[in-house]
Amino acid sequence: MYQYFNGLIIREGTEGVPADQVEELFKDAGWVRNTPDWQKEKFTLIFKNSTWAFTVWDEDEMIGMVRVISDQIMAANIMDLIVSSKYRGKGIGQKLVEICVQKLPHGDWFAHTSANNFSFYERCGFEVKDLSENGTCSYYGYVKARKSGHRRA
Repeated sequence: MYQYFNGLIIREGTEGVPADQVEELFKDAGWVRNTPDWQKEKFTLIFKNSTWAFTVWDEDEMIGMVRVISDQIMAANIMDLIVSSKYRGKGIGQKLVEICVQKLPHGDWFAHTSANNFSFYERCGFEVKDLSENGTCSYYGYVKARKSGHRRA
């Protein structure tokens, strides 16, 4: 599946995600420095072992990504949401979260992140339950469904 967003392409899929471009995004985010060659396959395997994944492309450059681990019924966890520093502030991250939540709109969504990302997740409709240095932001789809009249209990 492909979607277009502000001149970019968002691709859904856990197969064929290029490890070198994932590593570049991780470096840009400050999550890795120098990955030994024998460990580089992890950048492909993390996608193969995910439930859902979305990558954002500007022509041949992957400029954003998100992975989701889920039981596909009740709960899902947003993993590794990254947007290249050159593209931040353009709504790409929020679009990725929106697409994720659409996969399980009445389920419980969680994003374990650092405190500096809490306001981002709040703008995406998540609640911050733990105000310590790191915590889990949550989005309860069943509560939202009840409030909007789509579910009674």
